[in-house]
Amino acid sequence: MSSTRMTPERETSSPLPVPTPVSPPAAFADMAPAVASTTLSPIRDYLSKRGSGRLADDSFAAVMLICACSIFAIVLFIFGILIMHSRLSLAQFGWKFFTTQAWDPVSGDFGALPFIYGTLATSLLALCMAVPLALGVAIFLTELCPRPLRAPISFLTELLAAIPSVVYGLWAVFVLVPLMRDVIGPFLSKTLGWTGFFDGPNFGVGLLTASMILAIMILPIISSLTRDIMTAVPNSQREAVLALGATRWEMIRVGVLRNSRIGIVGAVMLGLGRALGETMAVTMVIGNHPDISKSLFAPGYTLASVIANEFSEATGDLYLSALIEIGLALFLVTIVVNAIARLMVWAVTRNAPARVI
Repeated sequence: MSSTRMTPERETSSPLPVPTPVSPPAAFADMAPAVASTTLSPIRDYLSKRGSGRLADDSFAAVMLICACSIFAIVLFIFGILIMHSRLSLAQFGWKFFTTQAWDPVSGDFGALPFIYGTLATSLLALCMAVPLALGVAIFLTELCPRPLRAPISFLTELLAAIPSVVYGLWAVFVLVPLMRDVIGPFLSKTLGWTGFFDGPNFGVGLLTASMILAIMILPIISSLTRDIMTAVPNSQREAVLALGATRWEMIRVGVLRNSRIGIVGAVMLGLGRALGETMAVTMVIGNHPDISKSLFAPGYTLASVIANEFSEATGDLYLSALIEIGLALFLVTIVVNAIARLMVWAVTRNAPARVI
């Protein structure tokens, strides 16, 4: 059987015909530029009329810069006014005003140390009582509370923050002071009197009573902020800890509290700021006596309450200047406490990751 072999002539046969481009009809060729121009011209007109927007951006940046600088201006203005109106007291007593215990308007001898002590003592005691309770409320609402009860308890907790301080003071006068005098005070004297912190006469008013009313007032602030912070922790953190075999308490401690500790410290500092500047409720139950005593039953005075009590009764320029310098002391104490709070936040966050995954 003979095989046929292709000749070179057949191998090099002519290629397939290539179609030649067909130009569109003249009507469509004339229409294409018109369609393109009608499609793009409105956009070009809008962009040409709109401009680059640089003026608007620069104006917005300038307004935001003014808003930021206004904070520094307000702080410096308040600080300058306090120094200017307290210069008479500063000239006579100097910086010893903040380390002297005397407060005698009759003889013109003034010192702010008892008020600084009363402010710090009541605020720190209030934190010691309010922070554990606020953490317990926040943990219960976010992790343990049944869903039908979550909204009512959250509403009642936030409602406590809306009550005016004078209402808290009236409640403390009619309820907390008799309770402290007849029930809580004798119990503390009997069980913890050996410490020296619950010694002496108990009239129901004093540092401990003021600390308790402050704790009740700052409780809703700390608990509400802590609850929001714990709610923001991703559920993947909880699921990861539970997947490793942790108990529910270990999950809350490792997966929730550890990841929200930065915000909890900030919430505590906000509560401390509220406690430092509280006036009316503390004035009604602290006793208003400029003395430094180890006993928490003893009456005391705070920087805010002495201004509220004696400013309208101040006679003489030196007396008025000393009270304004008390306001300067409260301003400085607030700055120092906030600086310490910033250091605490930095100490907590310096080894923390930038984000929670």
